[in-house]
Amino acid sequence: MSRISGGQIDRSQTLRFSFDGVSYTGHPGDTLASALLANNVRLMGRSFKYHRPRGAISAGSEEPNAIVELRTGARQEPNTRATVTELFDGLSAQSQNRWPSLKFDAMAINDRLSPFFAAGFYYKTFMWPAAFWEKIYEPIIRRAAGLGRLSKQDDPDAYDKGFLHCDLLIIGAGPAGLSAALTAGRAGARVILADEDFRMGGRLNAETLEVGGTSGADWAAQSVLELASLPNVRLLPRTTVIGAFDHGIYSAVERVSDHLAQPLPGKPRQILWRIYTKRTILAAGAIERPIAFENNDRPGIMLAGALRAYANRWGVAVGEQVAVFTNNDDGLRTVNDLQAKGLNVTLIDARKGDEVIDSAGRLGLKSITIRRANGKTETIHVSALGVSGGWNPNLNIASNHRGRPVWDDTIAAFLPAPESIAGLTCAGAAAGAFSTHAALTMGVAHAIAALADLGVTATADTPSAEDAPLNLTPLWYVHSGKGRAWVDPQNDVTVKDVKLAKQEGFVSVEHLKRYTTLGMATDQGKTGNVLGLAVMAELTGKTIPQTGTTIYRPPYTPVAMGALAGRARGADFKPTRQTPSHKWAEEQGAVFVEVGYWLRTQWLPRNGEPTWRQSVDREVLQTRKSAGICDVTTLGKIDIQGTDAGAFLDRVYANNFASLAVGKVRYGLMLREDGMVMDDGTTARMGQNEYVMTTTTANAVPVFRHLEYCRQVLWPDLDVQLISTTEAWAQYSVAGPNARKLLQKLVDQDISDAAFPYMACGAVTVQGSRARLFRISFSGELAYEIAVPTRYGDAMIRALVEAGREFDAVVYGTEALGVMRVEKGHVAGNELNGQSSALNMGLGKMVSRKKDAIGMVLSQREGMTAPNGYRLVGVKPVNPAESLTAGAHFLVKGATATADNDGGWLTSVVYSPHLGHSIGLGYLKSGDNRRGERLRSVNLLAKTDIEVEIVSPHFFDPEGERLRG
Repeated sequence: MSRISGGQIDRSQTLRFSFDGVSYTGHPGDTLASALLANNVRLMGRSFKYHRPRGAISAGSEEPNAIVELRTGARQEPNTRATVTELFDGLSAQSQNRWPSLKFDAMAINDRLSPFFAAGFYYKTFMWPAAFWEKIYEPIIRRAAGLGRLSKQDDPDAYDKGFLHCDLLIIGAGPAGLSAALTAGRAGARVILADEDFRMGGRLNAETLEVGGTSGADWAAQSVLELASLPNVRLLPRTTVIGAFDHGIYSAVERVSDHLAQPLPGKPRQILWRIYTKRTILAAGAIERPIAFENNDRPGIMLAGALRAYANRWGVAVGEQVAVFTNNDDGLRTVNDLQAKGLNVTLIDARKGDEVIDSAGRLGLKSITIRRANGKTETIHVSALGVSGGWNPNLNIASNHRGRPVWDDTIAAFLPAPESIAGLTCAGAAAGAFSTHAALTMGVAHAIAALADLGVTATADTPSAEDAPLNLTPLWYVHSGKGRAWVDPQNDVTVKDVKLAKQEGFVSVEHLKRYTTLGMATDQGKTGNVLGLAVMAELTGKTIPQTGTTIYRPPYTPVAMGALAGRARGADFKPTRQTPSHKWAEEQGAVFVEVGYWLRTQWLPRNGEPTWRQSVDREVLQTRKSAGICDVTTLGKIDIQGTDAGAFLDRVYANNFASLAVGKVRYGLMLREDGMVMDDGTTARMGQNEYVMTTTTANAVPVFRHLEYCRQVLWPDLDVQLISTTEAWAQYSVAGPNARKLLQKLVDQDISDAAFPYMACGAVTVQGSRARLFRISFSGELAYEIAVPTRYGDAMIRALVEAGREFDAVVYGTEALGVMRVEKGHVAGNELNGQSSALNMGLGKMVSRKKDAIGMVLSQREGMTAPNGYRLVGVKPVNPAESLTAGAHFLVKGATATADNDGGWLTSVVYSPHLGHSIGLGYLKSGDNRRGERLRSVNLLAKTDIEVEIVSPHFFDPEGERLRG
């Protein structure tokens, strides 16, 4: 093996790289596999089960053998195909799945023990004895599983996601893809051409064929230059389309920086694209398949097309003495090209009765044994063998929507199912057209047809090219000897394994796959699936279409988890949303807390307040004394409109809303289908057919999804429309005895008690700008919620603070809000735990019996209405110096702390500055009949056990006089 003349590498530059600690050199344009082969390295890995020596068999992403670890340290990347790894200076690669070294792998003993590890041995071995599973079998399997190693360090690189739109997406930049792109691009259509290779051109780069009177590689390069000059065409090299999804959406991974030692500053390593397209042409080419024979897995035995590619594209001779074993004319092309490079080539043509029946060479091919048509055998010394059993159209993407491939006897391969995906057609070798002329012609024709559907006229311009037939006589495996012939080389699936699967009744293609692990390697059966099906078909006496085929799911090739996550890691794991008052609160030194996706003010410390409790106590006391302001924008806000909006609300809420007067607000309780409380909030009737619903912050999205499901699926006949307006309005609560006076300084309308009573709502203006006002209270104080368009949110908080200076108003955060709601006995997230009913919360009367609503029937189940069920109660310590802890359980005095004696639990605990001690809400069995009773509050985790008294949950202003003031 050595460099030979020609190729598309830059020999003027030398790149240094290492493999298993040994230094080598290559050139720009090389892949890791081509550079290793040029340095006489054939052994690149070990198989998964038997740890047999493995070398590259392909030159593309279908590679099952040459799987390596790239780079070191935090950038270490396992399970990477050497055949598509673009060489760069300083690249470090390691072989994997071996110990202590690639040449001497101790686990190769498995090969000697192969009779014990035949297909299905997992299922037979690890079932008995059952007691061995957890302590013996599972640990062994876990240690043996997997190929590469993770660095276990944080990935230093960034990954991104993006969205692209086009009229025509073309997958694959071979002759069919390029001709389609040129046709559509010249017609002015928006085109995206994506190809997984770093050099566009597909098989034209690996051939010596001519297109339009020039070499295929030059024609491809010229075509790419023209496409790059067109403003309506986007070229995406190094980009693999990994899946087809609904509504013309395709997913693609662009390897932006994988060909560099590290990404350039500000650049991601990979981008996961979501591509929206009106039409798609799949021009992904075809994958050559092997012919199985005894010991056909040795390093140096490759697909014939790969031998030709390494010679023509990369200038690498994979051995000076070469043989080609073929059943079709494409194999003859390899013979001619290698002979033209000065190599000695022996042809074994199965169509003439000649067959390769065995090979020799422990760590690499040294010789092959040939059985001639006359029955005589001979052994010849070769260092490389190219095998061509035909070509399989690369139809993976076309079957992503469960389109089952269709068998074609003329090419002995599966073709994509017609109309397998709406808007997608296949062209070129992906459609079974293997000649260059056919690929070019089909690419042009499909582009014209696709654009015609879109009202765009395109013209044909097809260059001349070869149009030779394939001339294939199927041969799947060679019948000879008792040795093993490999079908899936990575997972060590052999013809014998397929025979065993048939013998034991696993003849269904899905059963065959799982019983033998055929097609479950990292290449997902790209080279071996059809071969395995053909062997099973012969064994069962059926045709291949009768035997069936598996279909393919995304992704087309393995995808890094980083690409799927994008920037959603660390602090960016989920989006951070800031309230309209965030900038102002930051200026005041506020302490923030994550609430869902939001950052909310938790408290605002002042000088002289060394502890958070002092700040919270001040905010609570000052709000109840005068006035307090709180940003409540994070509450979900949903506009509900339509002539049936009231009827819709009656069905989704447990209580009545159709009877709500215009200009009024009502508290609503929403149940799940099982009768449990889903959410609570208020809904205001702003007009005859217009309502505004508020939800809890945590349930803003789930409630909206629930309402949309109800609208679209349960009652599509209702005239009702929904839109989430959470982000459209900045909303502030103004609470306290002076709340009205404060707001009246800003609101242009009269908001006196007579003009704007408790539970009123309406449109108002603030200094001439539109706003909404709701007179509702979560704190138990006279309170309003004022909403303005979000763009005025920062100005509004500043105006409120300025207007409140006269009253010494305070801005309070979520901690003070929590204290006041517990003092008032209002339930919140801790009580809305998904296991609480309206009756548990003391809101049973809100579930109307006069109408049907979601959850109404099941809320009346016997277990849900039991008189001794859990009820909401207030809790205070008998000794005010002792502190309650949330999560503590109620026990009667003298009872042991066991589940049988559990009487309920504390859901929320706060310190009340008005009462001077901690208080809490909780659920207690028969709680509404146990006020005044003393129990124990036991928290085994916190190791606390204190005496508590059960009281009303309404600690503050139980009659509600203040909020109606």
